[in-house]
Amino acid sequence: MEEEAVAAGGAGREMAAPEPGRGCPVPGRCAHFVERKKRFCKMVPAPGRRFCGEHGQQEEENGRKRIPCPLDPKHTVYEDQLQKHLKKCNSREKPKPVYFVQDINAGLKDVAEIPEKQVPLSSLSKEELENLITKLKKASNGLEFHLKEQILSHQALQEALNDPKNGESAFKHLKQQASILGNMEKLHLLGPGRCFIEFGAGRGKLSHWVDVALQNVENVQFLLVERATTRFKVDGKHQRRDSIFERLQVDIQHLCLSKVPILEKKKLPVVGIGKHLCGAATDLALRCLVESYTTCCDAENEPAPKRSRTDETEVASNNPADNESGKADCKPVAGIVIALCCHHKCDWTHYVGREFFKSVGLGPVEFHYFQRMSSWATCGMRETTTKGSASEESEEQTNHTEEHEQTFSKMQSGPDTLQGILTVEERKEIGCLCKRLIDHGRIEYLQQRGYKAVLQYYIEAAVSLENVLLTAVPSPSLIPEPTT
Repeated sequence: MEEEAVAAGGAGREMAAPEPGRGCPVPGRCAHFVERKKRFCKMVPAPGRRFCGEHGQQEEENGRKRIPCPLDPKHTVYEDQLQKHLKKCNSREKPKPVYFVQDINAGLKDVAEIPEKQVPLSSLSKEELENLITKLKKASNGLEFHLKEQILSHQALQEALNDPKNGESAFKHLKQQASILGNMEKLHLLGPGRCFIEFGAGRGKLSHWVDVALQNVENVQFLLVERATTRFKVDGKHQRRDSIFERLQVDIQHLCLSKVPILEKKKLPVVGIGKHLCGAATDLALRCLVESYTTCCDAENEPAPKRSRTDETEVASNNPADNESGKADCKPVAGIVIALCCHHKCDWTHYVGREFFKSVGLGPVEFHYFQRMSSWATCGMRETTTKGSASEESEEQTNHTEEHEQTFSKMQSGPDTLQGILTVEERKEIGCLCKRLIDHGRIEYLQQRGYKAVLQYYIEAAVSLENVLLTAVPSPSLIPEPTT
């Protein structure tokens, strides 16, 4: 054992005495202690070295020193190879794709209306907090917040749902995906001649199941929008099939769908989908679909010069297929199905329901606090509950955090201020009210633009605390009837 320790520390070196609470590095592994993870690095260093290549800056190696990369200090590079590294570093600025249009979906352009930095909830007095809650209830008065349960399933996922190899976490995701597909089928959105755009696609699992459901359908395309580089993507499973999968690595804020080559070429009606599209990303996606893309399509589909009544009748009778095509052109977005979540990550700058908020006497200041208070619906003050229930809710919150990568701190919820003012149930009720008020602004936004928009519970709260689905399809009254 002593010989192994010497070998791990390098030829002729002795291991340094361990610091209190750290222990010793594993023999043959890097001797760098990772403070954030409270353990030693597990990488294997080169023979005769104490540190791996990533942590080689801890010692000079044959006169060569590693320094943090100026583009991303999370990794290091040999100082004498810096210029060469900068040319190929994954963090370097890459050429913008053709569909990148700066802030096309950002929303608010008036700098004067953008709220200044607000004080946290924990700094509010009791009177200020009570005043906010009064405003919330007044704005919610008369609005229909009772959501219908629409928990469905789809045959495409039955085999996976019945597979005992899938653990509890996988089963919960499958149930949600099955219900989303069931709701899409109910709205007649699963069909041929469509382009499905998954916003915040991640690994692309939702698109995967949509493709499975449409395995015998022709002329189907998928666009997976994700700003981050994603590992373990499932897109590769579809490379040998007729479906076309394409990834768009871009922030939704800058995505111009009308400039995506595949949409320019085929001009298929699109269906926007998303599973737990966090906070402001939902607003960006809605604006991307019903403003940016629809406006461009409307401009391209401007009516031709007027003809005589006789000519119109002849064209209509001779080309019924063209009539149907023209009808489809009036609705470039065939539908929207998005599972909502993380309202505390919403942003007034991007929020699509600003006009609704203003109509009920609210503004950016109230929105700022309501979006923070919305977290009470799912991650309220659980330390005040009984030990048994706290354990169960803690497990639920763990699942929720893993699913949405939610990192909302308790300090943001204002625990000190709330003690003795509101009970756990009251906080939960207020949090749900904040969520529904924010969502109602989105519904009105879609309705004003010719969509029949609905909110519904698509899964049980035991499966996911974020269990509300937003669906929207073009209003039938705005689709012109074919001429006779």
